[in-house]
Amino acid sequence: MQDFAGKIAVVTGGGTGMGRELARQLIAEGCSVAMCDVSTRNMAETIALCEADGVPQGARITAHQADVSDEGQLIAFRDAAAVAHDTDKIHLLFNNAGIGGGGSMIADSREEWERTFNVCWGGVYLGVRTFLPMLQAADQAHIVNTSSVNGFWASLGPSVSHTSYAAAKFAVKGFSEALITDLALNAPHIKVSVVMPGHIGTSIVANSRKVMTGRDEDTLSEDDLARARARIARMGIDVTQIADDALQAMVAEQARRFLEEAPMTAAAAATVILDGVKADRWRILVGEDAHKMDTLVRKDPEAAYSPEFFAVLATEVGWRLGGS
Repeated sequence: MQDFAGKIAVVTGGGTGMGRELARQLIAEGCSVAMCDVSTRNMAETIALCEADGVPQGARITAHQADVSDEGQLIAFRDAAAVAHDTDKIHLLFNNAGIGGGGSMIADSREEWERTFNVCWGGVYLGVRTFLPMLQAADQAHIVNTSSVNGFWASLGPSVSHTSYAAAKFAVKGFSEALITDLALNAPHIKVSVVMPGHIGTSIVANSRKVMTGRDEDTLSEDDLARARARIARMGIDVTQIADDALQAMVAEQARRFLEEAPMTAAAAATVILDGVKADRWRILVGEDAHKMDTLVRKDPEAAYSPEFFAVLATEVGWRLGGS
């Protein structure tokens, strides 16, 4: 699919980050976009940015509130998008929505663990299930599933539990690879790509907390502060002397650093993804750090979860020890 003009794309998680930038770049190329997100406010900002960029004649963007872990909401999104775009088919499906959290099977709650897993893995599976008939109705189509470098390296380092997100991203990678053969046999006009970004500047840190708590606010509640203290304590840091306002500042700074100090912007990542789709690549690594991590893990997989490996990896990809 060399040209997106005149096509129709579905983008999940279109309110911020890579989803927003995918929507902006697709619209700029003349592709209509139906996006979903849990935040109507964020989607309104995305639409405003698309309109400021300029929407080519014939292209349109619509916003639909939906939680991708809920099949009923995804079906409602699909049906509303079909009406809004007056279509029975789509050409592109970007299963992009995701959150972090639920790192430990032991120390974190089952509810938090499964919330992360159900969004990051369930949203991809249900996205394909829900929109497959519309993809089959097109003359050509492409599924783009967002995994992560944590889909081939299930860690953030030896001092941080990361099981839910990593397990979900491994599932997305395996599902996407298995679809290559399934689609070739049963729907050869549909292609699939799995996207594995490294550290991209997005609002996932702040957004994940809001999704987990159901509070669209920047100020941490008492429960938020307690969870933050527990996570920091598990990293071996004494939190007994950290006041609530200082902890609030630490959490805000972490979110700011992840967004603003990333080695690649969400806009640059979206360009890499769309170029990969046009090149019909099934495996799209995003960011120099992703390429370096992939090489290191493949070189010595047996050592991949040792402190020594992490020290080498952190140096190679430019991480500061104790956090990326």
